[in-house]
Amino acid sequence: MRLHSSALLLIGVLALAACNNPNRFGAGGAGGAGGPGGYGTDGIGSAGLGGANDPNSPAYFAQTVGDRVLFQVDQSTINPEARMILTGQGQWLASHPQYTAIIEGHADEQGTREYNLALGARRASAVQEFLVSQGVQPSRLRTVSYGKERPLQVCSDESCYAQNRRAVTVISVGAGS
Repeated sequence: MRLHSSALLLIGVLALAACNNPNRFGAGGAGGAGGPGGYGTDGIGSAGLGGANDPNSPAYFAQTVGDRVLFQVDQSTINPEARMILTGQGQWLASHPQYTAIIEGHADEQGTREYNLALGARRASAVQEFLVSQGVQPSRLRTVSYGKERPLQVCSDESCYAQNRRAVTVISVGAGS
């Protein structure tokens, strides 16, 4: 009986540990109701950082300014639509020096893992360079590439691929320079 109780306790602890941050991608998973992609609070509940109606909050940045830009197949060039979004991001970041950003580069599922990691890195770097050109201090920006490892949509269809070819600017509280 003691072994049975210990096993149940262990299972309970593991189950709670697995639920450490159940809403990190927004309600319903990636792309859910937590905003575009559910990003923006870096694991902190939005109640602590303001909501989508608070222009000083990461939730506002993600939902109103826009936290992502899309790219064409095999491209890392900033298109006119992305330029508008990134201009807004640059303005928001310039007026909120208490925040830092991680720029995530992503690719669709086509191609090799290595190719897509490199493409994601180029996309993240292109966004970083654009934001720096808008006056954001480079020390406040970091890039990471996920390649094809974190798709928003999974299907063998152009509509899914198009959503996965993206760069996402994730805002977090940090020391601004």
